[in-house]
Amino acid sequence: METVLDTYTAEYSPDHPLICMDEASKQLLTDEEPSLPMVPGHPQREDYHYERRGTQAIFMFFDPIAGWRRTSCRDSRTRVDWAEEIKHLLDIDYPQARLITLVCDNLNTHGIASLYEAFPAAEAYRLARRLSIVHTPRNGSWLNVAEIELSVLSRQCLNRRIGNADELARELAAWQAERNADHSRVYWRFTVADARTKLHRLYPQL
Repeated sequence: METVLDTYTAEYSPDHPLICMDEASKQLLTDEEPSLPMVPGHPQREDYHYERRGTQAIFMFFDPIAGWRRTSCRDSRTRVDWAEEIKHLLDIDYPQARLITLVCDNLNTHGIASLYEAFPAAEAYRLARRLSIVHTPRNGSWLNVAEIELSVLSRQCLNRRIGNADELARELAAWQAERNADHSRVYWRFTVADARTKLHRLYPQL
């Protein structure tokens, strides 16, 4: 836990950004009956019957210092999916970065081994050299700032029926563009000193 908290208070520069990533899933649902449009005095109304159209995995990459984020959706979230998203982060989102510190949950897909499963060894090594991974504790995913941004995404964009992957991708792109234009940031204030005071029961009692 303290390693993650120290990561948030470290100084970063454009060639060494801090990126937090997290994943979520979205069930695709379509109306069996057309919804009634919004009219003065009445919100949009939808029938409680719906049809399931599968699920999509949502990837969130968030720079809390710069106020930048990228969201994407995929059919799955395997090791290869994660590795391809990391390659996009390194080569397209931050090609100028010498090193990226990545905060992510402690899942078996979130590791350097995934790069070697997805790419030839030379390419995996090239990517791995520019990546420093900091895992949150297994029971401490709340320490991942990307969870906050996913919560905002859920409330502002995903809290409704979306029927297919293309529609979801469009909605994610529109939400992302608006948030990036505003440079919406997260100001993390919970420090190591706070943890030792407020979470003292988690520390060994000598």
